Amino acid sequence: MAAPAAPFDAAAPSYDAVFSHRTLGRLLRAVVWEHLDATFHPGNRVLDLGCGTGEDAVRLAQRGIDVLATDVSAGMLARAHEKAEGAGVADRVHLLQLDLRQHPLSLPASWRGSDCIDGAFSSFGALNCLPDRRALASTLAAWVRPGGRLVLVLMGPLCAWEIGWHLIRGQPRRAVRRLAAGRDGTLAHTGGGASVRVWYPTPRRLRAEFAPAFRHVRTVGIGVLLPPSYLAGLVERWPRTFTRLAAIERRIAGRFPWPWLADHYLMVLERTAAPAGTRPNGEDRP
Repeated sequence: MAAPAAPFDAAAPSYDAVFSHRTLGRLLRAVVWEHLDATFHPGNRVLDLGCGTGEDAVRLAQRGIDVLATDVSAGMLARAHEKAEGAGVADRVHLLQLDLRQHPLSLPASWRGSDCIDGAFSSFGALNCLPDRRALASTLAAWVRPGGRLVLVLMGPLCAWEIGWHLIRGQPRRAVRRLAAGRDGTLAHTGGGASVRVWYPTPRRLRAEFAPAFRHVRTVGIGVLLPPSYLAGLVERWPRTFTRLAAIERRIAGRFPWPWLADHYLMVLERTAAPAGTRPNGEDRP
């Protein structure tokens, strides 16, 4: 199966300008950083699955955390390298081109071994590019130490903002496009005129895919009162209003039903004790 690198290579040059560096991108990423800061600590070694241009990896490296930043796109990794060099943390941000659809996955030798990895994270929909995440969950169960945590940010099948926005414009098919994606997925624009096939698992399904190796800690909505990224222009037009809405969102985002109705949801999972007779690299002992 060919790696879906090209769509993200096309998006790499403009990604920060159209998302990370805009007001909406900063408001959304601030929530992710709160959870990353609460989960990972100086001296930890963590995986970044779908690192994009390296915003999160550089942030963690500046806090004294070693990050193995992976992405399928060479273009995104090049941007991440430039960013790490510019921030003076290239020694803590290790880059690896990795297609999460290809199994078995392999890590550099220095990142293998018992209790070597303290956790992993994936931000803003990288795991939506997988139709099913059970194989990845099994791999992470072999890599992450017991007690280590995952912070996963995915797009769900229901986005209240998206549904309302398109319905009032007489676009019912666009309003429910995520629900209509089903098992076959649907094409989503990545930027740069490119697109990629994506799927929209519910929080319940994601929990099931990672169980029983990982237990659920919490789920919060991201983009409950803030709009999807393609409506970032609204936030630029009324930044004070949306900054206030972001503050309100923080207070309600963990309550039902908001994680189910947000543009994205963030789920924290914790590695349970490894079964006896299992090697750290995932191979069963004879």
